[in-house]
Amino acid sequence: MAEVSSQGLTKYQRHASGKRLALQETLSHDLVKLAAKSARDEYTDGAVYQMLSRHEKNQSFKKALEDLARGEQSHYEFWKAYTPDTAVKVNQLKVYFTLLLRLTLGLTFTMKFLERHEDALHERYRGMVKSVPPADKARFEAMMEEEEHQESYLMGEIHEGRVKYMSFIVLGLADAVVEISGIHAGSLGIYNRTELAGIAGVVAGMAASIAMASAAYAQAKQGFEGSAKWSAIYTGVSYMFTAIFLALPYFLTRSMLTALGISLIVGVALVAMMTYYDTVISARKFKRQFAEIAGIILAASLALYIAGILIRQFLGIPI
Repeated sequence: MAEVSSQGLTKYQRHASGKRLALQETLSHDLVKLAAKSARDEYTDGAVYQMLSRHEKNQSFKKALEDLARGEQSHYEFWKAYTPDTAVKVNQLKVYFTLLLRLTLGLTFTMKFLERHEDALHERYRGMVKSVPPADKARFEAMMEEEEHQESYLMGEIHEGRVKYMSFIVLGLADAVVEISGIHAGSLGIYNRTELAGIAGVVAGMAASIAMASAAYAQAKQGFEGSAKWSAIYTGVSYMFTAIFLALPYFLTRSMLTALGISLIVGVALVAMMTYYDTVISARKFKRQFAEIAGIILAASLALYIAGILIRQFLGIPI
């Protein structure tokens, strides 16, 4: 979408601007200021949807994205009529960032992520309703209704395959972080060498990934819409990779406490990323879900560290 100035207005904008010239003096400063910001946001959102549609091969998704782009253009024209002399530019950083999200995390996550921004936009519009001139009330209310339903319309068109298996990926990652972090913490109390603790985590991860994959396969067989085979693969692979990431610090340092600290930081970071992805997709609260899992990781690590020390003292066998 190209840059727009007062000389490049559409017929709708010139017509609407002409109707409002008599009102310009009576418009509140806040309305004009917020209208300028809203015009920039809507214009950029339109560019984002156009960009997404150009990179979309699924024709159903492509059409839905093009419809959204046209809707945002119409909303931009509404707000631009209040500030006809203000040049509007696309926020290219947002456009490229959105494209990066689309390519790496999928269309479903990207649209859910954008929907959070739209929610904030809707709140701003609701605060402006009293300042909108009476002649524009009907158009404003229609625009609000379009804004509140357009993302749900697109989400109804999207049935992205990868989302089906997200719960299995989260399951494998979360279980791996809790179990492998606990094994490493317990090893801290038993072993004198970091390599032994790292090997214990990798071996346990290999065994547990097979067990988790088998359990996921059996679970998916009980009426899951997707493939049981892929459910098992996603669960097992996510578990194994997580176990390897958590074990790496134990092969890179001789300090057991340093290795444990880095491993826990890696584990919490992995949980934070996957929890954020899951909460965006499912529209749940991030802080509560993340705090619960992080608390379980730290509590399990502490409990198993104490258990490791007690086992070592009871057996009296330094390893």
